[in-house]
Amino acid sequence: MLTEATTKVFIVDDSFPIRERLEGMLAEIKGVSVVGSAESPALAIKGIANTRPDSVVLDIHLRGGSGIEVLKGMGTIAPEVIFIVLTNYPNPQYRKAYLEAGASYFLDKTTEFEKVVEIIAALGATRH
Repeated sequence: MLTEATTKVFIVDDSFPIRERLEGMLAEIKGVSVVGSAESPALAIKGIANTRPDSVVLDIHLRGGSGIEVLKGMGTIAPEVIFIVLTNYPNPQYRKAYLEAGASYFLDKTTEFEKVVEIIAALGATRH
């Protein structure tokens, strides 16, 4: 029996409405499954390690820490995970720091929110 490959996504954002909105948007992409979410670095690292997603949508500012902690914590544990930073703080210094720490994408929440869907759909298409 053949089963369709699923692209697994984990969402890390301190805002419940943002996590909920992203989950709803991603659920509409065929072959994509949101496998978990977290609002703090510690919960994110634990959740990502447990669910082994293909990609993670990551905010910069989290409860009790930052997204950079997640990137640094996951870099050696799961180097194959694609990190998509989605932030309200698209400053050049953040962009540089996050890309150097292992993020594959760095997006502005105010102007590029929908781009997350495009990126994850494209990543899923390359897996099939």
